Amino acid sequence: MDIESFLALRSAARASTLRKAGFSRAYIDKALAAGRIVRIRRGVYSLPRQADVLGLALQHNALLTCLSAAPTYRLWTLHNPDSVHLSPGHKKTPSGTLIHGRCAHPPHRWLPVAGLADVLIHALRCLPAVEALVMVQCAAQRGDVTVDFLRRKLPGNRNARARSLLDYVIPRADSVLEVLANYHFRRAGLHVRRHVELPGVGEVEFLVEECLVVETDGSTHLEPRQVKKDRKRNNATLIGGRLGLRFGYDDVVHHPERMVAEVLAVLELCRQGGFGAR
Repeated sequence: MDIESFLALRSAARASTLRKAGFSRAYIDKALAAGRIVRIRRGVYSLPRQADVLGLALQHNALLTCLSAAPTYRLWTLHNPDSVHLSPGHKKTPSGTLIHGRCAHPPHRWLPVAGLADVLIHALRCLPAVEALVMVQCAAQRGDVTVDFLRRKLPGNRNARARSLLDYVIPRADSVLEVLANYHFRRAGLHVRRHVELPGVGEVEFLVEECLVVETDGSTHLEPRQVKKDRKRNNATLIGGRLGLRFGYDDVVHHPERMVAEVLAVLELCRQGGFGAR
């Protein structure tokens, strides 16, 4: 892994962290001289694009928060922020930024970034439902924060929407797509069981209304080896007496209404006996 790939997984890193990861002082200096990385303060390095955002926060004595802080905590996201999300300091914040309330918890130890609790609380209040949900899901299932803790931090009527989103956090999700599909299925009133073990098939992501298997396919499912495996699982699902649907990234992220409509259509055909023996 090169230093750009390493830093892409986090918004910044200390020199000591880089050296522990195998990057020598000479390597770091060469990358810095070539403009591949940027020093944002003494002993702290970042990629140029992220350094601009961190530098803006430092300049205005503010803290990055909400979607802008997601890379620091390696949280799942759906989109890159169009604007910089800041919790203000003592200086006037620049125009074009999205301003959040002041932070109630300790910030990041060495970066101008709000603490994880404030980042998630701000996201729940600010972002569209699915974007906030994937961030909270990522942190919660890693054990970085609990849903109960966040719920206690969101009292009153003005936080009702934020609290309701916490009901969709699940104990385990293997991907962003699984989180989103579960959210949309439950919003449609469907009875869903997750990670169900089926004889001859193995573990499936969703068993909907006890008769329809639904799987979500990320980029790894396009690899030849995985395609063969999925084909066998599809066949085993049908042989086991259940129907199956598969949805990709575009379906789940960009066209969830269409995805839910197709699931409902198959369930309706089942109720009408449309798949009965002829």
